[in-house]
Amino acid sequence: MADPARSRAEEKFAKLRPAEDDAIKARDKAHKELMDKTARLKALRMAKEAADKEAAAQVKADKAEKAAAKAKKS
Repeated sequence: MADPARSRAEEKFAKLRPAEDDAIKARDKAHKELMDKTARLKALRMAKEAADKEAAAQVKADKAEKAAAKAKKS
């Protein structure tokens, strides 16, 4: 009493299911790669900003030191 149309539809669905699973896995892999890349770039940006901030503080300290030495000399 199985409906032939239903059984054909189920067979087609069963054939499509593995391809759909592969597509989902590929999408998830691409998303993970994008998230990893984003995290890596964020870490690099933050490290650069910290280095720039430290360098700016050093330049400011050097200028203050030179100004103090010049004022002391005068």
